[in-house]
Amino acid sequence: MTGAEGGVRLEPWSADDLWLLRRLNTPGMTEHVGGPETEEQLTARHRRYLDVTAGRMYRVVLAGTGESVGSIGYWERDRQGGTVWETGWGVLPEFQRRGLAVLAALEVVGVARDANTHRHLHALPRVENAASNAVCRRAGFTLLGEVSAEYPKGHWSMSNDWRWDLKQD
Repeated sequence: MTGAEGGVRLEPWSADDLWLLRRLNTPGMTEHVGGPETEEQLTARHRRYLDVTAGRMYRVVLAGTGESVGSIGYWERDRQGGTVWETGWGVLPEFQRRGLAVLAALEVVGVARDANTHRHLHALPRVENAASNAVCRRAGFTLLGEVSAEYPKGHWSMSNDWRWDLKQD
C-alpha cells in the first residue's frame, strides 16, 4: 500500500500518549463520533485507555520510522445476547489515505484472535463515514448490515456492522 512500505506496529497505550488523543480531537477527526471532547473528557478517556481490563488500546506506529500515526484498540461489548470484541481507530490527517488504518486493523485482528476469548470482532462506523467503511471493506471484514448504535453515550445513529470471524483463517 502506498506510503506503508514498512508497515505498522502497535505499541500498547502508555501514560505518555495523551498528546495523541489531543491531536486526534479535532472537529474533522471526531465528525463521526460526536465531535471534539473537552480536556476533562480526554483525560478521562486516557485513563480508560490505560486501564482497559479486557482488550487493549494501542498507538499505531510506522514500523520504518517509529512515527506515531494514530490509535486503535479493541474492547468487549455486549451485543445480541453475547459478548464480542469491538474495534475503533483514528489516523492523523497527515498520514491518511496511505492504507495505514487497514494495516492497523489487520494487526488488531491478529491480537484479538490471539486473545482466544471471543469469536467475533466488530467495527461499527457510522453509515456516512465512507473512510472507515472503506477500511473495514479493505481489511476483509464482512458487512452484516445497518444497526442503530449508541456512541457517544446518549447519541444514537445508524452504523454499518462489520464483523471478522476470528475462528476462520
